Amino acid sequence: MHSKLTLAFACACVLAVALTGAATLQAETTPDPPEETQPETATAVVGQWQLQRRIDKYRHETWRWQRLMGRPLTRKLANPPADPEDKIAVWQRAAAKTRRRAFNPPNKQKLLCIHRYEGAWRANTGNGYYGGLQMDLGFQRTYAPGLLMHKGTANHWTPLEQMWAAERAHRAGRGFYPWPNTARYCGLL
Repeated sequence: MHSKLTLAFACACVLAVALTGAATLQAETTPDPPEETQPETATAVVGQWQLQRRIDKYRHETWRWQRLMGRPLTRKLANPPADPEDKIAVWQRAAAKTRRRAFNPPNKQKLLCIHRYEGAWRANTGNGYYGGLQMDLGFQRTYAPGLLMHKGTANHWTPLEQMWAAERAHRAGRGFYPWPNTARYCGLL
């Protein structure tokens, strides 16, 4: 029994010495990679990731404003430039253009006139009407279901979100009839 353990121990020692020698031999014969290529590769990967983040920033901003306006989302550019920096510039222009449109709903001045006679933007009058345009729950469910679900009633929405809900109702053919009295005061009916 003692001789078997000695033999096993001797084999283990020989194997350990052989593996150590092979590793040393391989380490000595493997050429080092050129130092210039390694940082460039890492920089290129990091650079690509940063470029994509910048593109995504402007894409998501564009989509945010398109969702607010009830417009289809621009998922990709029609004629995307090859250079990533140019793609960033195109998405940046798209975001700025979409933001300008979102801040200026087509009937903004008319809706502001209606608001003047309705209530505060954060109003919850307790009579079933909410926000600066005094929208009831049916109106909110029909023309801004996402906002109603995520933010609650219209008195929790921004004035711009409230105006775009009214704009969707106007586009759907309701005109300014949801506000019959105040629309008359404003000369809209």
